[in-house]
Amino acid sequence: MKFKKLGATDLEVSLICLGTMTWGQQNSESDGFAQMDYALEKGVNFFDTAELYATPPMDHSYGKTELTIGNWFLKKKNRDKIILGSKIAGPGFKWIRGGGNEYYEKGIESALNESLKRLQTDYIDLYQLHWPERNTNYFGKLDYQHNENEKKWHEFESVLKILEKFIKQGKIRHIGISNETPYGFSKYLKLNRVNKLPRIVSVQNPYNFLNRTYDVGMSEISMRENVGLLAYSPLAFGYLSGKYRNNEMPEDSRMGLYADIWGRYRKEKAYEAVDEYYKLSKKKNMSLTHMALAYVNSRPFVTSNIIGATTMEQLKENIESINVKLDDETINEIDLIHHSFPNPAP
Repeated sequence: MKFKKLGATDLEVSLICLGTMTWGQQNSESDGFAQMDYALEKGVNFFDTAELYATPPMDHSYGKTELTIGNWFLKKKNRDKIILGSKIAGPGFKWIRGGGNEYYEKGIESALNESLKRLQTDYIDLYQLHWPERNTNYFGKLDYQHNENEKKWHEFESVLKILEKFIKQGKIRHIGISNETPYGFSKYLKLNRVNKLPRIVSVQNPYNFLNRTYDVGMSEISMRENVGLLAYSPLAFGYLSGKYRNNEMPEDSRMGLYADIWGRYRKEKAYEAVDEYYKLSKKKNMSLTHMALAYVNSRPFVTSNIIGATTMEQLKENIESINVKLDDETINEIDLIHHSFPNPAP
């Protein structure tokens, strides 16, 4: 396994991070236990979860993933071996504290304490804001549309002051943001410099062959400020495994089960791009999965690559990508495809 510093902290996290969001929906608790056992055995010391999980988001599965991890900690007595990230949900789901804006003191306190209880731990190493309260272009939306009458949201400074309180209590070690834009990223960093408020150490945004929007603006901030990307959806919901090519739709796959919910990657240009990347992977004698994950692993602004799997076979292949190195010629050919199909599924 390879390791990188989590921002400017003293924590060294594995370049492969174990994503967990299917545990409690597509996967059982025993599946989750097996995945955590295997990942730890292979050197993965970084797990990512959220109060929202399992996904797709539903009231009956809310919190189940954290419960699975907590039960594993209780059984294995190994909390100290894992660097654990979790997230407080943003607005939008009525079964989560009424569905309104979430980043007020009582909301954060309730979310954090409930996560700690489910996770059966006294602290979370990396506590992240899952998505912004404000109106912005996250979750597949580009071309920001400003709304002068948008609902009032909690200012960056107030959120950091609340999080600082829980850092001082020892319930949170470090903080991060997720599904953010350059505006939010830069605002949080400025408040650390100017007002000495807690510094964010990571950004969790999507990054894959079909969505390299992080390259534009965000990557420069990551490099210059030493706040790396935790890349989620590196296989684009499985599209970059190649299993959905030629209109295939495996019955038990995420898209086979929830195609009506997850439409982000179901676009004509995305399918065309996947075919081109697939042809290149065959030319280079590697699986499309390995090529896609190895590319994410190679990006200098990436701190960790969050892989997720519903089967042990998928998990093993995903973790094995750490041993795949792409040569300059392959990277150049990947970029040529990207230039022909720029961000077909942002």
